[in-house]
Amino acid sequence: MKSKWVIHKLNAHFPSWANSLRSPFKTQIYCTPSSKTLSFLLDHLHISHLLSICGREGYLRLGSSLHASIIKIQECFNYQSQNAIVIWNSLLSMYAKNGVLNDAVKLFDEMPMRDTVSWNIIISGFLNDGSFDVGLGFFKQMQSLGYYRLDQATLTTILSACDGPEIGFINRAMHCLAVLNGFERDISVGNALITSYFKCGFSSSGMQVFYEMLERNVITWTAVISGLAQSELYEDSLRFFVKMTSGLVEPNSLTYLSSLMACSGMQALKEGCQIHGRLWKLGLQSDFFIESALMDMYSKCGSMGDALQIFESAVELDEVSMTVILVGFAQNGFEEEAMQVFVKMLKAGIDIDPNMVSAVLGVFGVDTSLGLGQQIHSLVIKRSFGSNPFVGNGLINMYSKCGDLEDSIKVFSRMPCRNSVSWNSMIAAFARHGDGYRSLQLYEEMRLKGVEPTDVTFLSLLHACSHVGLVEKGMEFLKYMTEVHRVIPRMEHYACVVDMLGRAGLLSEAKTFIERLPVKPDVLVWQALLGACGIHGDPEMGKYAAEQLILSAPEKAAPYIVLANIYSSKGRWKERAKTIKRIKEMGVAKETGISWIEIEAKLHSFVVEDKLHQQAEIIYGVLAELFGHMIDEGYVPDKRYILSYVNEDEKG
Repeated sequence: MKSKWVIHKLNAHFPSWANSLRSPFKTQIYCTPSSKTLSFLLDHLHISHLLSICGREGYLRLGSSLHASIIKIQECFNYQSQNAIVIWNSLLSMYAKNGVLNDAVKLFDEMPMRDTVSWNIIISGFLNDGSFDVGLGFFKQMQSLGYYRLDQATLTTILSACDGPEIGFINRAMHCLAVLNGFERDISVGNALITSYFKCGFSSSGMQVFYEMLERNVITWTAVISGLAQSELYEDSLRFFVKMTSGLVEPNSLTYLSSLMACSGMQALKEGCQIHGRLWKLGLQSDFFIESALMDMYSKCGSMGDALQIFESAVELDEVSMTVILVGFAQNGFEEEAMQVFVKMLKAGIDIDPNMVSAVLGVFGVDTSLGLGQQIHSLVIKRSFGSNPFVGNGLINMYSKCGDLEDSIKVFSRMPCRNSVSWNSMIAAFARHGDGYRSLQLYEEMRLKGVEPTDVTFLSLLHACSHVGLVEKGMEFLKYMTEVHRVIPRMEHYACVVDMLGRAGLLSEAKTFIERLPVKPDVLVWQALLGACGIHGDPEMGKYAAEQLILSAPEKAAPYIVLANIYSSKGRWKERAKTIKRIKEMGVAKETGISWIEIEAKLHSFVVEDKLHQQAEIIYGVLAELFGHMIDEGYVPDKRYILSYVNEDEKG
């Protein structure tokens, strides 16, 4: 770095005397041998200001040059003066902010005098660098010496680094020190305590600090609102936001961001719209981060039209906002729209990052184009995103959902870094393709690697056991996840167990399992039981499951259709007719089934008796020819469900 260029860049920050600088202190600052005085001497405030700029802007070479010049003229300074300690602390801060901690420690050890600020700087430097133990070690050393009194900055510096329940005891120790040193009423210390308690998972302690504070500012309220939202206590977060807005303290942008996060978490569209209106009144709706938060809120609440409107009207977009809109489309079932937006971004030359690629890979399902997925994989290779675990996980899922298990295996085997999601994705891929034994084998490999299973791991394992009929193994996994790993099963786990028992023909056991659940069974559980009844043709159990499913989801036609088919398979036409009649009386409509095929990277979809395809005549001709060949080979159509498509009047 050239000194002239640096000085030119810094001129805007300097007072008028700084224009005389061209090469740091080489000619302008010197001591005359006889008088020991300076012909041109910057005072301690100017030097400190200059070093502060070097630290803030990252001008390490200039800062080092200033350090060298200060050493050359050190005899002109009174080393025991208060002015000198200001310069030494400024030098120390410059090295710490530039991340040159070895030089900072060397300077710290050689400083002729230190004060509390010196210790705070060195502690902060290591904490900001992620070296928590080293920073804390310096703090303990400072305390052990006995004559350096900690101050508010010491406490807030350490508290800001407390993040995670494993270091919550440090948080409590700092709280004790704050009380012992009379800082418990200091607003900055109180704010830091609230923030750190929430980050460490002690929300009740954070709230206690809030209630005990005599004075609260916008940072105090924002710390609580944000902490509650990040702790997934969304309703409480919004309640405090409303309480804040009815008081004397005005929210800031961070407060609004936290409140929108709470709205997203609890899908509170009404409250989110009210906050949006307030932002319009204040003129903050175009804030870069606010726009992303609003898009996230609307998409999480299922209002993709509003989210897209903000996206399209935004003056400037970044990777976060584009990722938010892609994830929003995916979460709301607009897979095709997500892909179209992603393709438009590529054509517009927008810089694509791994998060955006991961988001668009997440929209791929069984009815999406493998060809497009392969093109995205090519993009991943060109942009060198392959080492990103989230992208790798997305590729595994994309290939397995599009029917290409072998490429899923290749992506998994080539991943340089795998996390628990990588293993879960591959286990799920094997289960999805009916290869349950390879799922179980991969799980054993995962355990040998020391990777802890998650609730998703066990869901995939239960799914695998269901498809290969390993009932005892599946029940072992359910017991293992709750008793050993302390993972609380979700409704998806229970539904998977019911499906596993049902597929094995153990319908009574499945019913007993449901009756003993610690939570009220929902639609997923009853769907699993009803589906098993359909497989085994059990009309009595099927009627019970259908009635329970109708109570849970009265607007769905599926329970009626499955039950009618069960009656048809047993030749119980009267019961079937009553079920069909009930469908008509309830006014529910059967969802149209769609089949699809991809040919040359283009998807072709069909419904029953579809004549809209431009090649329909040729397709039906080929089908008729194939059907004839099947009959010649001895194929006999299964007519058990034929009456599912015939009116009862026609049957009579």
